[in-house]
Amino acid sequence: MPVTMQTAGRTMTAKLSGELDHHHTQKLREEIDRSVLKERPGRLVLDFGGVAFMDSSGIGLVLGRYRLMQELEGRLSLRAMPPHIRRVMRVAGIANLEIDEEESRI
Repeated sequence: MPVTMQTAGRTMTAKLSGELDHHHTQKLREEIDRSVLKERPGRLVLDFGGVAFMDSSGIGLVLGRYRLMQELEGRLSLRAMPPHIRRVMRVAGIANLEIDEEESRI
């Protein structure tokens, strides 16, 4: 699963695509964390606009980046979540955390 990292000011965006499953999330975690630790953005945006499928490992990806951004005193935002992913996030209790949800900026 490819990820494209972009930084604009103090905001870093990770554009995700393909399938977020246990086969792909470890590499994604490493790549996103490496970029975040290098740049230390004030806000990390995970853009789900290109994600076709997500299982519980995707929840782990989100929660881990949430904790990382808290440690860095930053914020996490989720962008462009398709309805099926939004449902998975709600069931997992993501809505109870201080994570912003944004619409896609196309």
